[in-house]
Amino acid sequence: MTAAIGLSDNHIQAFLRSSQDSSGLLAQYGVRMVYARGEEIYAQEEDADLIYQVVSGGVRTSRLMSDGRRQIGAFYYPSDVFGLERGVEHRFSAEALGDCVILVGKKAALNLAAGHDAVERFVSQAVAQDLSRMQDHLLLLGRRTACEKVASFLLDMADRAKGNTAELIMGRQDMADYLGLTIETVSRMVTQLQAAMIVEFPTCRQFAVRNRPALQRLGG
Repeated sequence: MTAAIGLSDNHIQAFLRSSQDSSGLLAQYGVRMVYARGEEIYAQEEDADLIYQVVSGGVRTSRLMSDGRRQIGAFYYPSDVFGLERGVEHRFSAEALGDCVILVGKKAALNLAAGHDAVERFVSQAVAQDLSRMQDHLLLLGRRTACEKVASFLLDMADRAKGNTAELIMGRQDMADYLGLTIETVSRMVTQLQAAMIVEFPTCRQFAVRNRPALQRLGG
């Protein structure tokens, strides 16, 4: 699903008549593509000539290490931009965590349509968000205990959902690889947090925060 993507003359003219705000660049001119659960969006070491933005669903980026271990880079949610690289190839692969819709734009075509400055603004905004996401991940990995890591992760998921209930787009193995833990440790920490009445998991993918101050003390 990485065929070359172009823009029509009508799209180019529409853009030239539009606002110079670059925040909706892919929303206006990206091609909508649908991916099924587990489907690869791009591969590790594939040419990085496309820009992606999540419309619905979720995306996981991961890198397979030489010893067979998997490192998860980030999880992306609706409106998040991903696939940006400093070099010409992707260091991580990207897969759909469930059925999802992605906006895709070819960098060269966007430059032609929008102009270099508009694309640079769009990319700069996305890179700043990605840097903030990476810093949060490093802080999370620096937590001293497994319980603190899991609590911090769940607190972030609840904050993303803007409430005390949230649905996880990833499974326990994804959580474990993201946190640098084993799946058994993640499951044990979730059980401990439930026993302490800090969180409640009605299902394996849905949880509710029952004691936010306690969760913040552990993961904040």
